[in-house]
Amino acid sequence: MSRSDAAEMILVLDFGGQYNQLIARRVRENHVYCEVYPHTLSLDRIRELAPRGIILTGGPNSVYGQGAVTAPKELFSLGIPVLGICYGAQLMAHLCGGRVETAPTSEYGKTEVDITDKASLLFDGIPTKNICWMSHTDYISVLPTRFHTTANTPVCPIAAMENPAEGLYAVQFHPEVMHTEHGTEILRNFVYHVCKCMGTWRMDSFVQKAIEELRKKIGTGRALCALSGGVDSSVAAVLLSKAIGSQLTCVFVDHGLLRKDEGDEVEAVFGTSGTYDVNFIRINARDRFYAKLKGVTEPEAKRKIIGEEFIRVFEEAAHEIGAVDFLVQGTIYPDVIESGLGKSAVIKSHHNVGGLPDHVDFKEIVEPLRLLFKDEVRAAGRELGVPDDLVDRQPFPGPGLGIRIIGEVTAEKVHIVQEADAIYREEIAKAGLQKNLGQYFAALTNMRSVGVMGDGRTYDYAIVLRAVETSDFMTAEAAQLPWEILSRVTTRIVNEVRGVNRVLYDCTGKPPATIELE
Repeated sequence: MSRSDAAEMILVLDFGGQYNQLIARRVRENHVYCEVYPHTLSLDRIRELAPRGIILTGGPNSVYGQGAVTAPKELFSLGIPVLGICYGAQLMAHLCGGRVETAPTSEYGKTEVDITDKASLLFDGIPTKNICWMSHTDYISVLPTRFHTTANTPVCPIAAMENPAEGLYAVQFHPEVMHTEHGTEILRNFVYHVCKCMGTWRMDSFVQKAIEELRKKIGTGRALCALSGGVDSSVAAVLLSKAIGSQLTCVFVDHGLLRKDEGDEVEAVFGTSGTYDVNFIRINARDRFYAKLKGVTEPEAKRKIIGEEFIRVFEEAAHEIGAVDFLVQGTIYPDVIESGLGKSAVIKSHHNVGGLPDHVDFKEIVEPLRLLFKDEVRAAGRELGVPDDLVDRQPFPGPGLGIRIIGEVTAEKVHIVQEADAIYREEIAKAGLQKNLGQYFAALTNMRSVGVMGDGRTYDYAIVLRAVETSDFMTAEAAQLPWEILSRVTTRIVNEVRGVNRVLYDCTGKPPATIELE
């Protein structure tokens, strides 16, 4: 999406934290367009973008450290409201004449914060005492000139500060994460009360603008859409079909790492007898992918191998089709941030972002959903008329079961996890729990343990069940599934799936874990 998509915009400057895209998502929830740029964005470019407000993100550095990422001091005198979050708050204090140093006591996790200035526009309507998410080793020890403290904790005397006359606000905590009870309201206050936004951005404007831009970019050329049948690639395919029609060919690569019967289900939707009028090609490449993954156990290596092999299959398909310039992928924002944005740490490479090989034999890779979060992709799908059963489909990673099998991938292990996952999904659906869960699946551990079945000793694998509640897939809480459901799933798996004698449940949230097992 381009700057012209909205009359008003909030600009997020990225200083390398892991929650940066969440800030953009929270702003967009308030119907205000938001883009994330690296902290190196020039002042001239910022003036050109003319944002209504600027948000400085968190980051892993110390603002006073050698080689610390920074911004020009003039950023705070552009006449544009600025909100600093965590590292961004410390940077504001540091550049505006305050002092930042190592805190006597670090704060991590949920922390009670006292609001000391109820007249602050930022904290309008926020309870005096509320729980916020802290994650800092340094702290602001001395206020800059013309700033005053607006919040504190027992060990952090300046948990928030502001200079309202100059439109400068800062919070040491992270309002963008769901663990901060009133974080959404705080960001809303900044967007509406401080920046005076009107909230005019809607998903229908994104869809129409995206279609126009795709037509302009692709012109009379031809595009190949990497279709997995998941929500993201399916919405991307329908978006492209609206934009360029018969110039689009959807290639579905069955890499042998799909859920049970999923290949046939995808073909039923997009194939010749399906709902959509698209050119559809199914390529069965199971043996090819298994051969490439033979002996590989390291998760990043698996992701990159799968990513590169996908590209090679798509290149070959493009050569057979002839004269295909563009490769279309369903990349979304969480894929981008977890694969590394700017100075951000790489959590894991997504096969369609960080897993791409250095050389790709296409004129350009087109990612029309790259700036959207999962819930926004679903909203775009509904705007495009994609049926609910497809829009609400469970997310499935591009590397598929390759990252739901710990250790080496083999045909036997794929079969085990397919069967276990099918049972798990069936029981979740029978219980009517699927719409309350952000994601749920079965994975295969690399652990084998002793068991007893039919009065005999077994030495088989352990399946791990995962279910999380999340709205953005950047943070998540483990779902507290009813014990009777877990018990029924366990009984079915150990009785019906050969090679499994133990079932575990993953109770870890994100962070510290990721949603997938690898």
